[in-house]
Amino acid sequence: MKTKKNNIKSSFRDPNGFVFNYKGSVYRYINEAYKSDYDLFLSSGLYKRLVAKECIVSFDEAKVSDPSVKDAWKIIKPQQIPFISYPYEWCFSMLKDAALLTLDIQRLALKHGMSLKDASAFNIQFVNGKPIHIDSLSFEKYDVGKPWVAYKQFIEHFLSPLLLMSMVDVRLNRLSSIFLDGIPVDLTASMLPFKSKLNISHLIHIFAHAKTQKQYADKKLGKTLDKRAVSLQSILGMLDDLERTIKKLSWTPEGTQWNDYYEEDKNNYNDESMMHKAELVEKFLKKTKAKHVWDMGANTGFFSNVALKLGTNVLSFDIDYGALEKNYHDIKTNTKKNILPLFSDLANPTPSVGWENAERQSLFERGPADTVMALALIHHLAISNNVPFPYLATCFAKMGKYLIVEFIDKQDSQVQILLANRKDIFPNYTKKDFEQAFLPYYTIKESVSIKGSKRTLYLMENKK
Repeated sequence: MKTKKNNIKSSFRDPNGFVFNYKGSVYRYINEAYKSDYDLFLSSGLYKRLVAKECIVSFDEAKVSDPSVKDAWKIIKPQQIPFISYPYEWCFSMLKDAALLTLDIQRLALKHGMSLKDASAFNIQFVNGKPIHIDSLSFEKYDVGKPWVAYKQFIEHFLSPLLLMSMVDVRLNRLSSIFLDGIPVDLTASMLPFKSKLNISHLIHIFAHAKTQKQYADKKLGKTLDKRAVSLQSILGMLDDLERTIKKLSWTPEGTQWNDYYEEDKNNYNDESMMHKAELVEKFLKKTKAKHVWDMGANTGFFSNVALKLGTNVLSFDIDYGALEKNYHDIKTNTKKNILPLFSDLANPTPSVGWENAERQSLFERGPADTVMALALIHHLAISNNVPFPYLATCFAKMGKYLIVEFIDKQDSQVQILLANRKDIFPNYTKKDFEQAFLPYYTIKESVSIKGSKRTLYLMENKK
């Protein structure tokens, strides 16, 4: 294989290898320095066990044929992930499941004489409604007496945001987009309520941990503490305690804005109009022959499921954590495949962040989709966020080839709710202005009025 490669920026921190794209597939280089750990990973049976339990991506070895790459020892082609998501785009239960998976993997690794050398939440992805570990180079030989080197990272990537989401505000998971190396324990300790100190596990893993870190900085105790031997039994006990602590954490989606939007008393649809809209969405999706659909403003995923039953891969985006939580619960309960609920605020979409703003990709860089759905969304962006129609058109044109979009008339009750407590400064919020704004970028293939409503559904094709 000739390796005209495009290195993936997020992998530069690993001294044992890096990830690259080649002809649309992801590969991983492994350096000579990782040889002994790689051999142990396979010979110990750990890799086989993790793959059997669907805890980690499988991989195949490929031939190395690029002499320009120094220290290249092997190339592997891992199981391909349909879409890379980030922890700050997950709902509470997704992050919780990712944390528990990481603990399970570490426990299995120890049983096979190995240990996770890192516990980054970015090493977890979601496939078919379940978390899976994607970094095959995360394992090293376990040295007797050595503490778990990834403990601090686990606390700051998983326990800190989970505690803040559960005990303070679920939206604090967004802090992870600022603190890419994990939410610092001292910051977490400063934000948690006093009652958290009464929990012995919180006290140990957060408050005492934060105090110890301060002592490290103030008194430079690192060398002294690093010499302390830690038994395997102690590490297993710590893992058990972390698991119990995380399993007890919960968040209930009550009082959020849109998680019950489709209940009849909360929306403008009757049974006939809802059925007609679903039929139109299915009809338009069949015309696009889409394999990858982005449902923007998906709520709890009603129309995402219309796309799903057509055999598409669906990203089900929403801004409401309650809706995301219910969507994920439904996916898990019904073992649905090829659908992923993720947080997205189109008024402030996920940006490129990290080193040189290239370590983690923006939402748009991870596209495009074959078809984008924007159902009952335009009025929120245009009125609640004051985004002009031409801006919306250019935004959606970046995201995919086809657009299934719903325009809601100003006389609709949902628009009237948005205008109830503010001055109507939107004289250009009309169907005609909407169409004129999108026509430079799209060809309108079809438009249909939804029965029993003041709403119109469009199928548009990107002109690019």
